[in-house]
Amino acid sequence: MNRPPAPSPAAPSEGTVRLTAAQALVRFLAAQHTERDGERQRLIAGVWGVFGHGNVAGVGQALVEYGDLMPYHQGRNEQAMVHAAVGFARHRGRLSTQAVTTSIGPGATNLVTGAALATVNRLPVLLLPGDYLAGHAADPLLQQLEHPVEADVSVNDALRPVSRYFDRISRAEALIPSALNAMRVLTDPAATGAVTLALPQDVQAEAYDWPREFFADRVWRVRRPAPDPAELAAAAEAVRAASRPLIIAGGGVRHSAAEDALRALVEATGIPVASTQAGKGSLRHDHPADLGGIGHTGAAAADDAARAADLVIGVGARHTDFTTASGTLFQNPAVRFVNLNVTASDAHKLAAAPLVCDARAGLLALAEALTGHRVDASYEAAYRDGKRRWERVVEDALHAVDDDAVPTQTQVLGALDAVVGDEDVVINAAGSLPGDLHKLWRTRSPRQYHVEYGYSCMGYEIPAAVGVQQAAPDTPVWALVGDGTYLMMPTEIVTAVQEALPINLVLVQNHGYASIGGLSESVGAERFGTAYRHRGADGAFTGAPLPVDLAANAGSLGMEVLRARTVGELREALRAARASDRATCVYVETAPAPTAPAAQAWWDVPVAEVSARPAAAEARARYERETAQRRRYL
Repeated sequence: MNRPPAPSPAAPSEGTVRLTAAQALVRFLAAQHTERDGERQRLIAGVWGVFGHGNVAGVGQALVEYGDLMPYHQGRNEQAMVHAAVGFARHRGRLSTQAVTTSIGPGATNLVTGAALATVNRLPVLLLPGDYLAGHAADPLLQQLEHPVEADVSVNDALRPVSRYFDRISRAEALIPSALNAMRVLTDPAATGAVTLALPQDVQAEAYDWPREFFADRVWRVRRPAPDPAELAAAAEAVRAASRPLIIAGGGVRHSAAEDALRALVEATGIPVASTQAGKGSLRHDHPADLGGIGHTGAAAADDAARAADLVIGVGARHTDFTTASGTLFQNPAVRFVNLNVTASDAHKLAAAPLVCDARAGLLALAEALTGHRVDASYEAAYRDGKRRWERVVEDALHAVDDDAVPTQTQVLGALDAVVGDEDVVINAAGSLPGDLHKLWRTRSPRQYHVEYGYSCMGYEIPAAVGVQQAAPDTPVWALVGDGTYLMMPTEIVTAVQEALPINLVLVQNHGYASIGGLSESVGAERFGTAYRHRGADGAFTGAPLPVDLAANAGSLGMEVLRARTVGELREALRAARASDRATCVYVETAPAPTAPAAQAWWDVPVAEVSARPAAAEARARYERETAQRRRYL
């Protein structure tokens, strides 16, 4: 039987354009911008992708179609691609970020760790995982999770708790409100984090007549909320009444570009500053009021000031357990808190008097409200004396007496300190290095110190270095990793080589998980499972170090490798790496003796309450002595 021809698709009206949903999304993203203080940036600067059947014919085809509008970067691991985008966004002050596209199944679930890191650190990244067929034409698909009673569940639902916004685009036209909501969240200083738009494969390829207005250039103005007058007056009154106030500078200072406002307030009032991992660099290390890092990994000068403080002023800080020494740091019976934060939930922590506003706007307003006020000269003299004492400790830890000796880990930092300039960026996230850096690194500029310690994710450093290098092409970038972190995620070395990004990798070989080994010993777990060694006759990992050559591995992935055996060789290798126009690895095996100053404050890691082993029993006794110092700040 003869059938009539199928009708042609309706021609789009003059006010619409017919595209697939994936094509429309790429065109939309290319037209989004941010603006703050008159500075405009592209919001989505590029798209990272690993392609599979869940995204190759949709988003992949769209990136080919509109390659002139949207740069594409080829990653090797989906989690690493998120880390690269986060590193990019952090260095760009959260005003620009990147998107990540993946297939369904394992490609999508590999995003979860990266998404959690982004959301914990309040850093924007757009995730575009493929999803099952919305029309269920084929069910189940390759790599689809089948749920016995919820047919609309996929592995992408694992991204819900780690995303600040999540939607599954089940129809093409649903992309319009969802894409706008995604941009709203990405650019909201108080709500930003990972944003996920799950894209079913058939919807990606589905055509729709899109309103042309959807693709018009759109500017998202990043707000600077001003403080409430009553909250500002209460904060100023608290400062004037305090005799030993202390500012804790958190990541919000960096995100708000509030460093100049903080310095002006400090120089006018004499209030000293201690910094969290995210806030380190808010003042230069040599500013008289900069006391260094605070908390468990902090400096003695900062922690001593915190113990005696009668007013603690958090600025853009989350007050995590490392900062508060698990509730044991602030010991003055009269201590009170003021929290200046753009996020209300953070502003109310520690039963503080809240000052909910942008960090820069709040600091400028507070400085004006405190005109003529200055702390007592004896307090300034006391904290400056503490700073000088700590600086001598730092110098001793970083300085190497013998250039022919095998360097310790802190001497590795000392050698790097002697080589970098003010503009260099130093990246780290996990292991024992974050603690050493927080105590010892002498930060010269606001964006130099890039330590991800909200999620402290092993494997972050190398892909983040790729992202930072993309964000600042002419800036020397250093990824500092131990052997444990290197083995977690070296894959993006290949990406750096492919993109001709001259990142520098300092690879410290200490034959195991040094940080957790030390913690394990302190909590009575006897360093179990923390060394990279052959099994001994007793079955424990106590034999010779493993015959693993990580430098050769880095070289096989395309890096130039410089091996350093002594302090002198290390210093020369670092200089050569900084001058190179290639991705370069400086490999050094460190002396095992710890040379970092001991922790200046406690951290709560619960210890076994009962045990037949003496090490655990002794650790429990120490634990109970420390917990007795804990306070509830009400």
